[in-house]
Amino acid sequence: MKIQSFGAMAVDWEERINFDRLRRQRLERANEQLRESDLAAFLCFDMNNIRYITGTTIGEWARDKLARFCLLFRDEPPILWDFGSAAASHRLHAPWNTPDRWRAGVSTMRGAMTPQSGIAESVAHKVAEELRLRGLQGEPIGADVIELPVLLALQAEGIAVLDAQQPMQNARMIKTEDEINLLNTSAMMVDAAYDLLYEHLRPGVRENDLVALVTKRLIELGSDQVEAVNAISGERCAPHPHVYSDRIIRPGDQAFFDIIQAFHGYRTCYYRTFCVGTATAAQRDAYRICREYLDASIDLVKPGRTTREIAEVWPQAEEFGFANEEEAFALQFGHGIGLSNWEKPVISRLVSLNEEFVLEPGMVFALETYWPASDGYSAARIEEEIVVTPTGNQVITRFPADELVVAGARYYTASDALSGMSAGAEPRWSADMATQGAPRVAPDPVPVGIGE
Repeated sequence: MKIQSFGAMAVDWEERINFDRLRRQRLERANEQLRESDLAAFLCFDMNNIRYITGTTIGEWARDKLARFCLLFRDEPPILWDFGSAAASHRLHAPWNTPDRWRAGVSTMRGAMTPQSGIAESVAHKVAEELRLRGLQGEPIGADVIELPVLLALQAEGIAVLDAQQPMQNARMIKTEDEINLLNTSAMMVDAAYDLLYEHLRPGVRENDLVALVTKRLIELGSDQVEAVNAISGERCAPHPHVYSDRIIRPGDQAFFDIIQAFHGYRTCYYRTFCVGTATAAQRDAYRICREYLDASIDLVKPGRTTREIAEVWPQAEEFGFANEEEAFALQFGHGIGLSNWEKPVISRLVSLNEEFVLEPGMVFALETYWPASDGYSAARIEEEIVVTPTGNQVITRFPADELVVAGARYYTASDALSGMSAGAEPRWSADMATQGAPRVAPDPVPVGIGE
């Protein structure tokens, strides 16, 4: 398994991502799941499944509309009903399918088109007609996510609708070589975003300013979409609110960030924690514990181990201040990552102690841990993305996280730089280095009149 990161462009002088192979192998895996099922077809409204099967997307604005849909029969190219003129565009620019299978069609757009419009019945009729053409009347189909009016219309056509989410998740769980390299390149872009964030994380900057800065950099690097940047600082760290605000960064804050973005649809989920200017003993301890739990779980990632074994090394909810595992859900957490931010396998004490997956080469998932500080408001949050290789694992998130990084301005007293302050942009200081008096390489010049 060769894991590589590339630039965002295709070139003629080396093979980077082989998109023809990517589309072909994804469709083969979906077809394999369909053949193994008792279903006549998969009916998909989920944008991620549509992209996986058809190799098409029409932008993030359409992600939550449930407006486009595709139908996959066994060992056939898919049929896609797409949003208005998108179908005509595919016929011109997406030659990997026959033109007659790129069709115009629309669902109810989450109820925006009323029952009186007849749109739900139109969708059901299209599906029923394709079943009849193949002699599959009365055979069940699987759907991933579906609007209730469309479901009722399909049932009125005599079509039994079962679950296609699980087989499609199974198809997407083991990544192809090209998917892994897209995920690796996507993580590389976030490495760069964190380096920029480190340079700008200082007192007076707001959380939302940092979100804007990161979003701009990622789009410049080639991101398809910046889905979310969680920026959490100071008193907002515990409990974790999962949303950024306009809070102003202050000296001594602990702050953590999660950057979720996509490159050719392939996402990141990538937490890092910093302290601003200085780090207290409570903040350092929280980070150390958070890192230890994460490292213990990463050590278990290899073929043949299970998601249950990983979840068992994480603390129970009550050990870090929560009433139960539902309340602490997603704080000590693992999840598959691909075209969606959350894919199989999900790893959590909430579910993995009763259901386990055996790890296989080609799985890619994120492991993330959290620990509140004893000061009652700071907290550490770290996440790594990991590829299961034939012999073990490879971590593809590379921004430094073994020790707590201190960002922000360096301050001076009359005699020297304040203990625990960062040394500016280079080199990065960990909290331990700052408090133990580690030598600084190429420090910034001491301002005139200070320290003389």
